[in-house]
Amino acid sequence: MLKDLRPFENLGSPQYFFELFNSLKGDSDIIWSRRDLEQLFYNRNINGRSIFDGCLDLAFHIKVLILEDTGIVTIDRTFSDFLFSEKQMCDKFVEYLFLILKDDDDFQNIFSSKNISYDIIYHSIQITNSAFGLKYACFKQLLIDFEVIKIHPTIEIKKFIINSRYKKLFDKTILPEIKKRKIGIEEFHISLEQKQIFGEEAERFVLKFEFDRLNGNKLIDWVAEYSVAEGYDIASFNEERSIYNDRFIEVKSFNGQPYFFWSRNEIDIARIKKDEYYLYLVDRNRLNEIDYRPMIIQNPYKEVYNNEVEWEQRVEKIRFAIKGS
Repeated sequence: MLKDLRPFENLGSPQYFFELFNSLKGDSDIIWSRRDLEQLFYNRNINGRSIFDGCLDLAFHIKVLILEDTGIVTIDRTFSDFLFSEKQMCDKFVEYLFLILKDDDDFQNIFSSKNISYDIIYHSIQITNSAFGLKYACFKQLLIDFEVIKIHPTIEIKKFIINSRYKKLFDKTILPEIKKRKIGIEEFHISLEQKQIFGEEAERFVLKFEFDRLNGNKLIDWVAEYSVAEGYDIASFNEERSIYNDRFIEVKSFNGQPYFFWSRNEIDIARIKKDEYYLYLVDRNRLNEIDYRPMIIQNPYKEVYNNEVEWEQRVEKIRFAIKGS
């Protein structure tokens, strides 16, 4: 779908669509054709734009508008019940948009794990500006106009943040696809899929553990739900009186004797954060025990990585690359 919309200059704005949809809903005796709707906005200026070439196509694509075989254009009955205010219309429009686009390859490439991260300062999902490129600048503008994405409050950070107003919708429609693609298609075997399930189960356990440890008084961020590149899974707090996140938790699950695999990125972050970095080793066999506590290791770079007396290191994969000439 996004590929089909690339040639257009303008995909519309809330003001444009609110007037369009209310015109269609207004007088049931009026029969509208596509040309009638195009003429409705001919020689108009809305939000500083006078070209509306892709607006109707977008509305047809996401099935808010229906083009009958007779050439008559009608509005989806369910959608028409959400035109009492522009804000209400925006929320429903974005829902229709996401539900259609969630299976679109280009959309999934934009909202992929490589472009998505989590901002623990603003407790928000981030997406890089470069995710859209020039090809999808028009689609980016649509998301800005509908306030789905907003410019990051810190101007120096070249990213957008997802409007918290649409976080539940994001989690429902986009997040499942991000999780599917965290593991490459060629590697997506049953065993790896099971490991991912184990990992999420352990992370959910630790989230509740931290919530209870802090008596429910702190907002704990599940960073790994959106990004695998931060080097930790959960951003928490050492104490209830902590103002800023000062406990960055990497969760590892195991079965039997405690063991875990540690990526180069996770090791680097542990080295940088030192005492603020924690490993939580979760025994999958004990998750249902009421008083079970995971094994908690503070500063694992020191206590594990540089501790060959208590921890055995075993290299299971080695990366080889041709040396530069």
